[in-house]
Amino acid sequence: MPSLQGPRIVAGPPGPRVTKLLRDSGLEPSSYSSPIIDEARGIYVKDPDENVFTDLISGRCVVNTGYNHPRIVEAVKRQAERSIHWQTEQAYTLICRLEKMLDSGPKQVYWSQAGSLANEHAIKAVRRATGKPLILSFTGSYHGSSMGAISLSGYDPSMKRHYGPLIPGIVHVPYASCYRCPLNLEHPSCAHACLAYIEEVVFKSYVPADEVAAVFVEPIQGDAGWHIPPPGWHQGLKKLCERFGILHVADEVQTGFGRTGRWLGMDHWGVKPDVVLLGKAMGSGVPISACVLGRDLLESTDSEPIPIHAQSFSATPLGTAAAHATIDVIGDERLCENSERMGAYMKNRLTDLMDEHSCIGDVRGLGLLIGVEIVKDRAKKIPDPTSADAICAEAFRRGVYTLNMGSYGGRALRVAPPLVITEKQIDTSIEILGEAIGKIERD
Repeated sequence: MPSLQGPRIVAGPPGPRVTKLLRDSGLEPSSYSSPIIDEARGIYVKDPDENVFTDLISGRCVVNTGYNHPRIVEAVKRQAERSIHWQTEQAYTLICRLEKMLDSGPKQVYWSQAGSLANEHAIKAVRRATGKPLILSFTGSYHGSSMGAISLSGYDPSMKRHYGPLIPGIVHVPYASCYRCPLNLEHPSCAHACLAYIEEVVFKSYVPADEVAAVFVEPIQGDAGWHIPPPGWHQGLKKLCERFGILHVADEVQTGFGRTGRWLGMDHWGVKPDVVLLGKAMGSGVPISACVLGRDLLESTDSEPIPIHAQSFSATPLGTAAAHATIDVIGDERLCENSERMGAYMKNRLTDLMDEHSCIGDVRGLGLLIGVEIVKDRAKKIPDPTSADAICAEAFRRGVYTLNMGSYGGRALRVAPPLVITEKQIDTSIEILGEAIGKIERD
């Protein structure tokens, strides 16, 4: 099948076909800001009006291997001809491959279809395994949109407004978001004050440490604006968990499968969590997620071995087939290495834009997980969500699709293209993004 070439805008956007689709659905054409896909290949998506967009967010960090990678399409086709429902041999062999990826002993896996559901199971699992009611999560965190997942999340008040009461027993503590520190301190002089806050304030004031089942943490905070903790922070959090007998749960839904230049985000810090949550890129677009625990974690503590997260569509044949093929492609095509190499190149190109555009306050990231902070005043770090929205809209009109997200009032452009991207494609994307930023600054 021929590859797509882009970006290319021929009508609109939105063009006539998309305009009709939106109006027939009761939506305004002006709401068109995310491509409706007619066809997709690699880093490009084509809409029904033949417009071809570069997808700089990989379908929200899902298609790390690129859209419709032929090996993954073929694996799904082969499985669909055999069975599309109920457990298969591949579900069991996939556990072995996840054990190898995590490299921390035998595992048991509870399967779901989305990252939100993996987080839901983890809440149940850690409480059942420890017999403890409380959970720590972080300000700025995003763990999904189901009831348990939004209870864990601390990303945006709009996620929780009018949904309460939420799941009780979840306490939020400051994350090491150094660009806008929740404690108004500076690294390294802060000496990881946000970690000390847990032990010296939280545990000594309002949360009994011996009733905390687990800490849920993202290796890099994603929707908060791609915040990377400083050196030693993750190791310090793990040691704190060990000191107080608290399970360490790493939400790798967005950072796993090569996104940061390593198989897992925590690999950058050498931390081995007690529980790992996987999803998004795991099936390259075919729904599958997993909550991965040490094999003895529940078996040794649960006197009543009933299903604690059974689902009709757990470990679907198409999902597990896609996951096996995804692991093969990432390994065979050295996409972790390409993510690290192309991520460094793209980060440098984006940093160069700071010299031309004062609205860029910061560029940060690991691998192909990069945030571009948009501000009104670089020195004062004053957020500018209006300009961030306008930049994304202008880039979309020019054929580059990205979006912006952020916590603490800030907004960062989300730059996370498929791991198959090349230098030439990066250059084209940065040129268009720079043009969009320049137009918004002039306007």
